[in-house]
Amino acid sequence: MARVIRVKVRFSPLEGGRILLHVLSLGLVLFLLWLLLSGFFATLLLSLGVVSVAFVVWIAHRMDVIDHEGHPIHLTLRALFYWPWLIVEIIKANIDVAGAIVRRRMPVNPSVIEVKATQETELGQVIYANSITLTPGTVTIDIDKDIMIVHALTRNAAEDLESGEMDRRVTALEAHPSAEGLPRPPPPGGQSK
Repeated sequence: MARVIRVKVRFSPLEGGRILLHVLSLGLVLFLLWLLLSGFFATLLLSLGVVSVAFVVWIAHRMDVIDHEGHPIHLTLRALFYWPWLIVEIIKANIDVAGAIVRRRMPVNPSVIEVKATQETELGQVIYANSITLTPGTVTIDIDKDIMIVHALTRNAAEDLESGEMDRRVTALEAHPSAEGLPRPPPPGGQSK
């Protein structure tokens, strides 16, 4: 005979607020995307769009995929500063790769390099790996803990990655500063002079 055990789970209001914030922002983003893609402003179509977005958000909530990694609203403000920089880097890399292809001698120098990632979360590492792959001439092949193996088409692309600028920007986007940027703790037993 099977026993049914009932467990009371206390629901933290703060956590519920975060989930509600994620649900509402996901619904808003989906509705704005629906509105942008459809372009219709008739009352019937707008109401059908609201119903379809509510249904999708409900399914996502039931599947428990609405969280800080699946819908990272905590990065929104910092991402507004990161995206323009990334777009400029993508344009510069496009010019570099196009120049390498158009030149008669084709200065293509394919190489596989290892790049250290300083991100503390998997989300930060995914953003870094995707940023590398979005930049023409580089592809992230593998991630092993904090080391990313990257294929670079040109020497310039490899040098840009090895400079660590993209890594620093993604770490700043993630808002976990590296240990080098943190102030040193005071010596044991008192304040420093």
